[in-house]
Parts: sequence; structure tokens; C-alpha cells
Amino acid sequence: MTTKMNTLEQIEKSGIVPVVTLKNSTDAVKLARALYMGGISCIEVTFRTDVAGDSIKNIVKAFPDMCVGAGTVTNINQVDSAIEAGAKFIVSPGLNPKIVTYCMEKHIPIIPGVSTASEIELAIELGLNILKFFPAEQMGGVSTLRALSAPYNNIRFMPTGGINLSNINSYLACPKVIACGGSWMATSKMIENQEFEKIQKIAKESIDTILDFDLAHIGINAENEDIAKQITKKFSFLFGFSYNPGDKSCFAGSQIEVLNSPYLGKNGHIAIRTNDINRAVYYLSSILGVQFNQESAKINETTGKMMAIYFKEEIAGFAIHLLQKL
Repeated sequence: MTTKMNTLEQIEKSGIVPVVTLKNSTDAVKLARALYMGGISCIEVTFRTDVAGDSIKNIVKAFPDMCVGAGTVTNINQVDSAIEAGAKFIVSPGLNPKIVTYCMEKHIPIIPGVSTASEIELAIELGLNILKFFPAEQMGGVSTLRALSAPYNNIRFMPTGGINLSNINSYLACPKVIACGGSWMATSKMIENQEFEKIQKIAKESIDTILDFDLAHIGINAENEDIAKQITKKFSFLFGFSYNPGDKSCFAGSQIEVLNSPYLGKNGHIAIRTNDINRAVYYLSSILGVQFNQESAKINETTGKMMAIYFKEEIAGFAIHLLQKL
């Protein structure tokens, strides 16, 4: 994980911020470990109990690379406690100008809750550009968020409230959303019952849901264009796939590509699609230790967004590359 990445970038690349309430600070590290092993590197510890500060301190000490924030912050004393404990960001249920100003003076990111245009405009006046849309589902969900955010080009949101595996991707598909907060991964009951294996499993399911990896195609290296055409036509003949020749390769259907000349990979390449290539790179590199060939990244010239990138390591003689779903 790069140390140059700022807090808000880390939140965005994670995509999910578990909102947790701890009644016992000794559970904090076990909870953080379960979330981290499940692939989630951000956590918001709410100040709904008096052990929040100690819980944050314990997590920061055990997992210094995790992006640990303080939630349900409603007064200045809690801001001080959160900062002292090592919190990297503050989240509040509403927009309190006093808390916002104090956090900005302390140089700690603050994400206050809003649900109206007036609150958004007040936040803009205070110098903010990342806000918490809360309570998201109760206020009308994605459709309300899209309508509410439309006039404000430079404002982005972290919706929280009623979000779960069934609707998180509809929120993340909105360009104005940087990440989603939620408690479905680690409810208070799960924590009290010490169900940390279950929490890890749900965290992994959540990451799998937002990244949604699937096979795009398998690429086969051919010696030359004539051989590439022969191989492709054979697949088309045998299995009824369409034959689609191109300038650099031929496709049999959509999932078998034969390159006109050898490219990356001893045998060829395997392309894996994902909902969000930047979040996928972050997850695979920071959590699983995958190294990427940055020189292989393909960037859309119009949008500036990454569309593809290769791993440095081959698997079974195949180069592996991620592909952004369209």
C-alpha cells in the first residue's frame, strides 16, 4: 500500500467503509483483522460507546495500513479523542459548522451527513467537497442522490444508511459516489457474539460483489497471422463461434482471441473483467500482494480512466490482465 495515497483516495479505492459499534475495545483488533482478511482496508468506528477512542487506538496500532476513521462524531471533544487515538478521518451524522471548522483547523478530513440541497450549499461554503448522504435509503436511495447531486458538479458523496449487498453496486455506479458506508458486514450482534469468521466471509463477499470479476477472454499467441486465422477458424468450426478477424488478432466468438504474433505471456494471456479496475488494482495489490506492470496500463484518452493493466507475474504461462467493464 502506498504511503503517498491520501485518506480520501484510500476510502475511494476501497469502495466500502464498514460502520461499526464496539462495546468492548478488546474486540477491536479481532474485528479489524476479520475485515482486513476479507479484503477491506477501511473502517469507521462510531462514537456511540465510550470505548470508541481505545478501539481506534488498538486498530491503528495493530493495522497501521488500515484507514481508520471515527464516526457518529457530534462534538469537539470527540474530535480530539479521535485524533489522539489516531483516526485518519471524521464522519458526523449531520452538518455542524462548528465541528467542520474545527476539523479543518486540525487538518483532518471531515465527512458530514447531508440530505438536502441547503445542507450541500452550506458545506460548499465551508470548503467541503466530500459529503455523507444520510440516511441514504430512507431519503429515497440512488434516484434521490442522483437528483440531489446533479446541480453540484464538484461535490461527491459517501452514502450510508440501508446499504447492503443487494444495492451497493447501484450506488457505486453513480459517478458522484466515492464509497459506501454500511453496517451489514459487522453488525453489533455479530461482534458481541464473536462471529469474526462470519464477518470475514461477509467482507469477502462484499468485495467480490463490488469488483465482480469474470472471464473476458483467453488470448492465444500464434506465430503469425496465417496460423492465427487457422486456429480461430478451427474454434469457430468446432463450436459454432463467430469468426471475427482483426488487425492484430482474431476472435472466435467473444472469449477466444488468437493474436497474429506473440505478445505478453509464454502461451498467451487471460483477460479478467471487473466493475472498477482502480478498486481491483488497489485490492489485489494492497491486500493480496499482486504486482502490476504499470507500463502496460491502457488509458482512455477522452476520460483519462484506466481501461486495462497487466500483472507482472504470469500464471501457468499466461499473462494476466484486468479489463474495465464498459
